[in-house]
Formats: sequence, C-alpha cells, structure tokens
Amino acid sequence: MSLIPVEDALSRVLASVEEPVSIEHVPLSSCAGRALAEDVSALRDQPPFPASAMDGYAVRNADVAQAPSVLRVTGASAAGQRFSGTVGPQEAVRIFTGAPLPDGADTVVVQEDTEVSGDRVTVKERARQGQHIRKSGLDFTAGDVLLQAGLCLDSRHIALAAAMGHGTLPVRRKPRVAILATGDELVRAGEPAGPDQITASSLPATAVMVEKAGAEAIDLGIARDTLESLEERIQAARDAKVDVLVTLGGASVGEHDLVQKALQHQGMELGFWRVALRPGKPLMHGKLGPMLLLGLPGNPVSSLVCAVLFLVPAIRALLGDAQPDADPTEAAILGADLPANGPRQDYMRASLGFEEFEVALTQRMERLPLPVATPHMVQDSSMLSILERSQVLLVRPPHAPPAQAGEPCRIIRLEKFC
Repeated sequence: MSLIPVEDALSRVLASVEEPVSIEHVPLSSCAGRALAEDVSALRDQPPFPASAMDGYAVRNADVAQAPSVLRVTGASAAGQRFSGTVGPQEAVRIFTGAPLPDGADTVVVQEDTEVSGDRVTVKERARQGQHIRKSGLDFTAGDVLLQAGLCLDSRHIALAAAMGHGTLPVRRKPRVAILATGDELVRAGEPAGPDQITASSLPATAVMVEKAGAEAIDLGIARDTLESLEERIQAARDAKVDVLVTLGGASVGEHDLVQKALQHQGMELGFWRVALRPGKPLMHGKLGPMLLLGLPGNPVSSLVCAVLFLVPAIRALLGDAQPDADPTEAAILGADLPANGPRQDYMRASLGFEEFEVALTQRMERLPLPVATPHMVQDSSMLSILERSQVLLVRPPHAPPAQAGEPCRIIRLEKFC
C-alpha cells in the first residue's frame, strides 16, 4: 500500500465519523470544557429592570435641570430591595449600584455631586436625563441567541448562560476513547523495568491529549505481543462500547507487529495504512463496527504528532465541530536554514521565540515582534527531551525547497493540544 498525503488521510478519518455523539443536559457547574450541542437563547432580559449604574440618588430630571437644587429624600432602593413608592416632584430616593430605578425617576445623580442634611439632599451639579441608568435589556433581551452550538464552554460562556436564565446546558456526551499500548518491551509509568524494557510514555500522554480535546480517556493498559492478548483488549474496548480505539505501536508489518492481524480477526475494515508524513508514517485507520480505529506509531513523538493531526480532529468531529479539519497552523518566521525536504510532509520539533521585524502597517513601516520558529538540530522521533523543549511543530510540505532563516513558515502550537 503506497503512502497517502496527510490531507487525504485526515479526510478519510473524518469521513468515517458518521455522526456526532449524543446530547445530554448538564448543570452549569459541570459544563467547563464541554462542547455545546445546540444554540442557546436568553430566557430573560438583562438587566431585567432599569437599574442604577452608580451609588447616588434617583431623581426626576426636571427637578435637577438647574443647580443647586434641594430635594426631599423619601426612601432608598438597594439591590434586591426596590423602593416601592414613586418619586414625585422635588423628591429623591437614595439608590445603590445595581438597584432597580424607582417609578417616576429618570436620572441618577452620583453621591459625589450631592450634600445631605437630614432628609434633604442638595444636588450641586446639573444632571443629564438618563445618566447613570442601565436600561432594561441593555445587555440582551429574551430570545436573543447568545451561545452557538459547537462552543467549547469556558467560564465566560457559563457566566453568560447563568445570566440568561439557564441552570443546565445541552452538551455533547464526552466521546469514549480507549487507549491500548502494545509491546512486550513496555511497562507502565512508575513500575520497575527489566533490562530490555522501557516505559510506555505514550499511554499517559495520549490520555492527557484525549481529555484536553473534550473526550473521556479509557486506559486499556498494555497488550503483549500475542494475538490472544491483543484480541482480549480489543474485545474489552468493544464491550465498553467506546467510540474510538487508539492503539500505540505494533501497527507496522514486522514479525512482532500483530495489531493489524488482531483487528482483522475481529472484523476490521481497513481504511488506510501508512501516511506520507514524518514522524508517523506507520499510521493505521479503520472501523470495527461503529468503533473508529486509529493505530498510532510506537515512537512517542510520532504518536503525539499523529494524535495532533488525526485523533484530536476526530474527537472534534464526534463533538459536532462544524470544522474539525480547520487548519491548525499559523504563520511564523524561520529561525534557521533548512535543506530541501523529501517526499513526506515534515513536522519538525522547534522552539518558539520572538524577534522584531519591519512590517508594513497602513502605509508606514513599523518594527513589530513576530514569532520565530527554530527547529532543533536533532529530530529523532524517540527523544522526548527535545519534544519537551519544543513549543511548536514546524510544518514543511513534501518536496519543499531549501529555506533560509528569515523566510516565512507555518507552525502548530503544541500548547493547544498537549
């Protein structure tokens, strides 16, 4: 099977997501990081009544058109305790920020512009009609659609939803993503390793990426290099009715790479295998009944790159994202010379800094700080220390010509995914 381009591979992965996961209604306190499933409209006006924006006195503007003016204080209006009467001629009501505006009043005079003596208040400055009053519905009115489906909800959205009158929100169920590491050479993090063993570092890292993308990570542990062990774990994923099964390693065609064979025994429909990218060429995609399959490479950096490019978009599609294939790259400046690239799309680990460059702005030149991506000299896909020192992936298209420092480039910020 020949290598397929990254864009083609992503299109096939997303095409295999038949529909988003189901909708559930969740209390606001549990909505952080969840994907909003439907547009949400306001159930009430905000503010629901004309309210004072300052501490001061609610008055009739006709009584303070000239200064100074002396008014009789007939009561008070506080937040949650409105004045029940009406402001009449030559009267004033003490009012506090957020309190309902009393009937009859059309202006608020700030307390700094007044002097009080007993039940009399002297207004020392002329006031403009309507000043310091928040009109009913100033922020929004009932029926306004303020939250759109597809949002990843944060504290701002939740605060707005609460003000709109909602105690729960319709969100997508968290997709269930099972993660299975494979290989006799692996042990769990923190467990003692034999002389020929290494830690399964991709297992917890992938789980973190899954959770950050808005899904639920299910740890299936480590399968040994036997068909029996692999099929047992694959069946566990099927029994758990997960939406996605991610395998780590073992998807190539070596003597000990049995993942494809085990999945085929279970009835896998293979989508593709091997993609024209570096690192991460031995990527596998398929379906097993309704379950989406992604076989990520065993090398930890390769698995992370493939998770960024394919797993996270698949999760977004399951969450109902209208553009799960949106371009994750952004513009930057190359910080070092690079040779010509080969036939595979390259994702180089790079450090991100900022330097000032001359930029044309509205018919004049200004020096502005721009992001500069400097690739590390060593790009071995097993080296996690280099990955940890990298803030971005520097993307180089297939057959890209040699590039010099200072030229434009495209980057993917790892903080968005990891």
